[in-house]
Parts: sequence; structure tokens; C-alpha cells
Amino acid sequence: MTEQKNALQALQDLEVEELAVYADDVSIQGTIAQFLTLGLKQGQAIWCSRGSLLAYNDKVNWQLKVPGGAGKAVSRLMAGEGLSLTYVTADGPGAKVVLTNNAPGRLLTWDLDRGPITCTSGSFVAALGDVNIDVTIARKAGAAFFGGAGLFLQKLSGHGIAVVHGSGDFHLVELEAGEKLLVSTGNLAVFSSTMEYDIRGVGGCLKAVFGGEGLFMTELTGPGWVVLQSLKRVPIAAKAGR
Repeated sequence: MTEQKNALQALQDLEVEELAVYADDVSIQGTIAQFLTLGLKQGQAIWCSRGSLLAYNDKVNWQLKVPGGAGKAVSRLMAGEGLSLTYVTADGPGAKVVLTNNAPGRLLTWDLDRGPITCTSGSFVAALGDVNIDVTIARKAGAAFFGGAGLFLQKLSGHGIAVVHGSGDFHLVELEAGEKLLVSTGNLAVFSSTMEYDIRGVGGCLKAVFGGEGLFMTELTGPGWVVLQSLKRVPIAAKAGR
């Protein structure tokens, strides 16, 4: 890293120089629901979340593929991202593609040379470069049903740029080893893969019924960082045929 940035600054700063390795033109536009425009180099291929293609020209070709092959298909389905992703390739010079999350919020970029990240369901938008798109699992099965983040999350690692989506405004929390943070369901966006997560009951029937937070909160344990989103993510049932 050439300059000292915290994780949130790195996510919010468009990785123009790093993206230039894979794209001839890069821009993020929009206010309520942002979209990403990429001018791809000939022969360049990128992974995209299903349903994220807003528009593309006739130099772009795409198909559905499972990153990592059929062996990861079931775990991907459990992660809430569908069996496959959209695999986009640039068949010629001048290829352009426009990507979106189909939900209110902002698009953030992360250079994976800074370290792997873990995304909650619905956060992943695209990956450029030599990126591994894996599924990681919570330590305890209870997180699948009550924790908001789910039992299966997507872990992005390797060398390249990840594009992720967040809702509302963002808050960075950095945790020391063993330090814990409780997060309201749906407000967890992305966190460093050094973090551990689980669930914890809110305690007491009155809190559970009238507190507005449900029965459980997501519990994160450091070391690492987490970016929270001020708006709860609302799953889009119709997105990409999930």
C-alpha cells in the first residue's frame, strides 16, 4: 500500500490505477443506486453477480458459470448468490459493460492485494483479475438462521479488484484481538477475513418481542475491521431468479 488508508477509505476510493490493468475506462455514477461502467480490454473476463448487468454493447459476451466448478455449486446456493455467476468476456476492442446491484446504495472497490474480504449475502457485485470466489462458513450453525449474515458467506481473495455494494452510509469499526462487536441484523456489509462471527441472543422476552432487533444480534470478534451499513439490506427475492 503506497499510502496509509483505513479500510473504509480504501473501499470508498475508486481503484482507478489498479482497475486500469483490466479496464480501459472506469467510472461509478449515480446517487440513490450507483452503477459501474467499465470499458474492458479485448479478451478481458470478469465475474459478476447474477442480475447485475444493466447494459452492454455488442462487443460483450456473457454466460453463466460456477466459480470453482460444480463442487462449489451447493455451497454457493447456500450463500444466497445462486448456483452460478455471470461470466463476462470482451470479444473485441471498445467493449463496454454497465453493472449495478439493483438496490439503493453505493458501490465500493477493494484491491485484494490489501487482503481477503468476506461479503454478506447480496454485497458482491463483480471481480476483476485473478480472484478466488469462495464460500466460507460460520463457526456455529445458529448464525445461519438468526445471525443476519447467514451461515455461508462469500470470501474474496487473490489478486484483483472486488466490487461490493453497501446500503446507506458507512461506519468502520476496527477490533483488536479478542475484542467483540454486536451488530444489528442486516447492517453488516463487509469485513476482513481475519474476523470471526457468530450470534448472540439479545436477552429477555421483552427485548426480543419489542426491541425491534429480533432474537439475536451478529457477534464479530477481532482482530480485524468491519464496515457497517446504516440501512439494513433487504433481500430481493426476484433478483437473478434466486
